[in-house]
Amino acid sequence: MIVRDVNKLKDTDRAVSDADWTSVRMLLADDKMGFSFHITYLKAGSEHTFHYKNHFESVYCMSGKGSITDLATGETHNIYPGVMYALNLHDKHVLRAQEELVMACCFNPPVTGTEVHQEDGSYAAPEEVA
Repeated sequence: MIVRDVNKLKDTDRAVSDADWTSVRMLLADDKMGFSFHITYLKAGSEHTFHYKNHFESVYCMSGKGSITDLATGETHNIYPGVMYALNLHDKHVLRAQEELVMACCFNPPVTGTEVHQEDGSYAAPEEVA
């Protein structure tokens, strides 16, 4: 059984961040669960373009308000507590945080913990991560 406390991981190498977000990686590839699980905090007023072309992601909003726009269709959906979205087509999207968003995220294949967003908004394919 794996038991971890997000509050105890915030000051470890499992917390990856830039100026506008922090992702606390609670489960990683080396945990051998077949997916990774993160709690991600997006700064109020921030905007992010992501394109997880090498991963599937599902996201559940725990708190805050924002929106997500599918760049292929132009369709925008409101994000608020209780809303889940799944990037089942490796959807390129823009995520906007009106308020701080706290999101629970699952990635398949799992990330290793060393990934950072590439210029196109993706993470490298698992076989490309050192």
